Amino acid sequence: MDGSIARPRPMLALGLRLITALSLATMGALLKLAEQRGAHLLELIFWRQALTFLLIGGFLLLVGKLASVKTKRIKSHVYRSVYGITGMVFVYGAVVLLPLAEATAISFTTPMFAVLLSMLLFREKIGKYRAAAIALGFTGVLIVVQPGNSGAVSLFGVCVGLVAAFLVAVISIQIQDLNKTESPWSIVFWFTAMTWPVAALALPFVWTTHDAVTWQLIFAMALSGATAQMLLTSSLRYGSAATIIIMDYTSLIWATAFGYYLFDRLPPTTLAIGAPLIIASGLLVAWRERVLSKKPPVTTS
Repeated sequence: MDGSIARPRPMLALGLRLITALSLATMGALLKLAEQRGAHLLELIFWRQALTFLLIGGFLLLVGKLASVKTKRIKSHVYRSVYGITGMVFVYGAVVLLPLAEATAISFTTPMFAVLLSMLLFREKIGKYRAAAIALGFTGVLIVVQPGNSGAVSLFGVCVGLVAAFLVAVISIQIQDLNKTESPWSIVFWFTAMTWPVAALALPFVWTTHDAVTWQLIFAMALSGATAQMLLTSSLRYGSAATIIIMDYTSLIWATAFGYYLFDRLPPTTLAIGAPLIIASGLLVAWRERVLSKKPPVTTS
């Protein structure tokens, strides 16, 4: 809802979200390339968080703004970090297990999970429009998955992607809450500060040596991920998820392009049919959220 926005600036939010989509698609492509060259998923998560922490911490220290990350909401940051690091495992796992375009399309189910969370956490009524959106979205997922077709995408990968989408919906709610009192720099700083030591625990079990090209891919992946995280957090500060979600769908264009030029793979016809249904589902949710946000609150006498 728009009422949860710290500083409403819708055009800025749309622009930030558009660049976020490109940054996330770039990160996914670089992650997939690094994984194919021998980098383990958990190792990539460590470098993603550690390098982001160093980049952001170093920048804030350089400009004399490190004190700006001081917070009184450590508990909220802890919750955000727990869900965030868990979400990263599933988001990155989906990218590794699925082709880029399919992984991106599955990620578009996040709005549907946001609706379900609103029902469970805030006891909101779903209504016919949002119920139709959920049905439409999952129909699109079934078309993409092609259950029963042995040549279809990995069912396990799709399940990982759906869990990732659910966790992203949870994280979006947490970020919008934190944005009321915290700056984007503070939110990202505490997330990386709390999670890179946890990710480091896996290194003794997954560490491998890499050549120069793989290290370049890892660093570029971390840089694009840090950029995406800052932009995403900022976009939720200036606009509601329901308003800016339309820009997320441009990432499918980038993912398809990366899939073709880097991995020599064009998406199948089933994705061309299923993805628009998933996107239409998200847009229907976004439209309904805007309509509901403009309705005056019901008062009782």
